[in-house]
Amino acid sequence: MPNRPTPPVKMHIAARIEDAYTRFRARLARARGKLPTVVAFRGYGSTSSVRILARVIYIHPDPATRKIRKYVRGWRAFTGVPVAHTKVSVKIGHHKFKVRSDRGGVIDETLDVTLPVGNNPVFLRATKGRGWAVSDVYVVDTTTTVGVVCDIDDTVMVTALPRLMLAAWNTFVLDEHARRPVPGMAVFLNKLGAFYPGSPVMYLSTGPWNVAPTLERFLSRHMYPRGPLLLTDWGATPERVFRSGREHKVTSLDRLVAEFPHIKWILIGDDGQHDETTYGDFARRHPKNVLGVAIRRLSRPEAVLAGAPITHPDPVPGLPWVYGHDGADLAEQFFDAGLLGGTMRHR
Repeated sequence: MPNRPTPPVKMHIAARIEDAYTRFRARLARARGKLPTVVAFRGYGSTSSVRILARVIYIHPDPATRKIRKYVRGWRAFTGVPVAHTKVSVKIGHHKFKVRSDRGGVIDETLDVTLPVGNNPVFLRATKGRGWAVSDVYVVDTTTTVGVVCDIDDTVMVTALPRLMLAAWNTFVLDEHARRPVPGMAVFLNKLGAFYPGSPVMYLSTGPWNVAPTLERFLSRHMYPRGPLLLTDWGATPERVFRSGREHKVTSLDRLVAEFPHIKWILIGDDGQHDETTYGDFARRHPKNVLGVAIRRLSRPEAVLAGAPITHPDPVPGLPWVYGHDGADLAEQFFDAGLLGGTMRHR
């Protein structure tokens, strides 16, 4: 018998309602003169393929410059209307591609292309005749053996994320000027970059793509190493009402191992959510791909506000696993474990 096509997956009712609401908002946006516009984010890749990341939303262009601003304050980042299932042109060097946004307007595509090691510009355009959005992809050298995966919430930025009301205030109201960096964490990450030249830094978070421009500005303002943001898209999925943030982190880590099997990862997180469990499970699945784990302990006031758990899972035996209240503590622990060089402070 001939092979029958696989029937499409039935969408969850919450996803169908969300898609209908998106289509309604898209009609209003077009009626108001807004145009599909790409907001491009930093990507990464190997010498044979790259992963490009972006989001397509309806924007009312500035009548004077015909350009848009990536700066959107607080809750306004969540009011943008996504452009679902639209074609986008991509140029990387002399190579041209066509990709398509998903139902949330997100572009997350892997393109087979040979590029030199380092940063390479990427140009994306949703509407013919309008300007190109520009970002870059960092191509990792095949000789690189160490990389860094770093959480964002309460690891590089104080957010008190697990407590719902504080998370809402930090996410929907404050902009990056009002957010506090975790002391010493930028220095710690930059020391790792100096000690392991060429190591990629991936910022892995359960935050939505809506806040990606804000996070990029925050990281740049506080002199964190440049690196791609691996975020998710809030809302319903075809299978469930809410997306799983923990599942997003698990699948992202497994993907990095598949893409860079020769790299050992330094995993940095905090004890306010599930980073310890997620990193521990990952290290047990891929023991040859983890170099060390650094967990930032929330201060007592932060732990109370965040509702963080008191108990901690057991570290993975034989794996350097350190704790500290800030970046300086973690750097010192890494130095003592032989994972970082330079002059460390000692008590």
